[in-house]
Amino acid sequence: MIDCNTAALTHPPSPSLSRLWEREGGNRGLVVRRLPSPVIGRGAGGEGVIRFRKQTPTLIRPCPKRSTMKNLNASFTLLIALAILLSACGPSPAANVAQSNLQRETHPPVLEGDVENLVNGNNTFALELYRSLAKQNGNLVYSPFSISLALAMTYAGARGETESQMADVLHFPLGQNSTHPAFNALDLGLAQRGQSTDKKQEPMQLNLANAVWAEQTYPFQQDFLDTIATNYGAGIQLADFINQYEPVRKEINRWVEDQTRNKIKDLLADGTLNSDTRMALVNAIYFKADWLTAFDANDTHDAPFHLLDGSEAQVKMMSNGLYVPYVRGDGYQAVELPYAGGTAAMDILVPDEGNFEAFDSTLDSAAFDAILAAMQPASVQVGLPKFQFTSEFSLPGQLSALGMTDAFDPNLADFSGMTGDRDLFVSDVIHKAFVAVDEKGTEAAAATADIMELASAPMFENVLTIDRPFLFVIRDTVSGQILFMGRVVNPAK
Repeated sequence: MIDCNTAALTHPPSPSLSRLWEREGGNRGLVVRRLPSPVIGRGAGGEGVIRFRKQTPTLIRPCPKRSTMKNLNASFTLLIALAILLSACGPSPAANVAQSNLQRETHPPVLEGDVENLVNGNNTFALELYRSLAKQNGNLVYSPFSISLALAMTYAGARGETESQMADVLHFPLGQNSTHPAFNALDLGLAQRGQSTDKKQEPMQLNLANAVWAEQTYPFQQDFLDTIATNYGAGIQLADFINQYEPVRKEINRWVEDQTRNKIKDLLADGTLNSDTRMALVNAIYFKADWLTAFDANDTHDAPFHLLDGSEAQVKMMSNGLYVPYVRGDGYQAVELPYAGGTAAMDILVPDEGNFEAFDSTLDSAAFDAILAAMQPASVQVGLPKFQFTSEFSLPGQLSALGMTDAFDPNLADFSGMTGDRDLFVSDVIHKAFVAVDEKGTEAAAATADIMELASAPMFENVLTIDRPFLFVIRDTVSGQILFMGRVVNPAK
C-alpha cells in the first residue's frame, strides 16, 4: 500500500488561468485509464474525457481530495467542459510516482510565426470537426480550442503512429518541441484580453483552467509531467482510481461546476470512470462579455423563426442598428458583432432560405477565411434571436473518422511518452458546452478592432433579420483563434 503523502503529485495553478475567460458553459477534460489486455474497444462517451484501463489493480491509500478552480465572468456566456480518459492495457507496474515541481513558463520560447501557424492549424481542425458534428440534428455549440488544448496535453505523451495521427488530425504543424510552448504563448495571450473601452461596460472575462487527475500509484514519466506543468499550468492531483473512482468522478464534476459557474453539471456520468482509469485530463472554459453596442431590451419583440422543415417557431427577436463588418455573398449574408474591449467578436453566418444544408455541409477553413476577408464596415439593421442551449458529445467517433484511430485502440495506442510503456489508450473524449445570448452580451470571444458604433443612421444600407437557421463563430480577433462555434436551427429550444 502506497501512502499518498509519499506519492504526492501536485502543481499549483497558473495565475494567468484565472483571467482567461468567464463564460457560462465552457469546460473540457481528459481522463486516462488502463484496460485489461483482453478488453478491446473504446469506453463510453462523455464530455471532454479520455479514459485508460489497466489489468491488475494495485492497492493504495486514497489521497485527500484536492481541486483547483478558476472563475470567469461575461455577459455573453459560453461554458465548455472537456475530459479525456486514459485506461491501462496491462498490469500495473511497480509504484514509483513521478512529481513535477516546475512552475508554468510565463515567457515561453517561441519562434516568430509559431503561434500564427498553430492558430491556422487549430482553426482548420475546428471547421473539419464542425462538419462532422453538424451531421447530427438540432442546435449545437462546442469549443474547438478547448478540444485542441486538452488533446494537446494528451499529444505530449503520444509516440510513433499515434503521435503522427494526432498531429495530422489536429493540424499541429510544429512538432512536440514547439507545439506546447506555442499553445502556452497563445493561452497566455488570451489571458491578457478583457479590457473594456467603456467604464459603463463590464470588461470581457475569459477563463481557461486545466487540471489533471492521475492514479496515485502509477509511474508517469517526468518529462511528460514537466511538459504539461510548464506549458499548460495543469495542476496534477493524485487520485485513487483503483479503489475510489466514484468519489473521484464526483470531485471532477464539482471542479467543472465551479469553473463554469454551475452551468456544466455532471460532465462525467455515472459509470464513466472505473478501477482501470489511470488519468483524467480536464479543461474548463468560462467566457462572458458585453456587446460593444448592447441591444435595447425595449426593442425585443416576438417574431417568427423559419425552421428547416418549413414550420415556424416564435422567438424573442432583438434589434439593433450598427456599423459593423458585413457582407452579402453568394447564397448567404454574414455580420460580425464585436464585444466590449475590442478583442473578441461573434461572426454570424446566415445562409439564404433553402440554402442552409448546402452551406452548412461545405463550410471549411478556406471558405470561412474568404467570408471574413470579404466583410466591409457597413450600416446594418440587425435582428438577432435570443437563444440558450447546451450540447454534449462523445468525440471518439468523430476523431476516429478524421483519422485519429490508434489512440482509441488498446492494441495500437502508443502513449509511451506518458509511462515509458505502451500500456495506455484513450477510451473517451467527453465534451459539454453551454451558450446564452441576450441583449447585453453573448458567450464567445472574438472581435474586430476597427468596428465603430454608427453615430446616427436613420436609414440603414442593409437589413439582416436572422429569422432562419444560422451559424456562429466566436473568435479572438487579436490572434484569430476560433474559441467557440455552433449553429442555431431553432432558438426556441
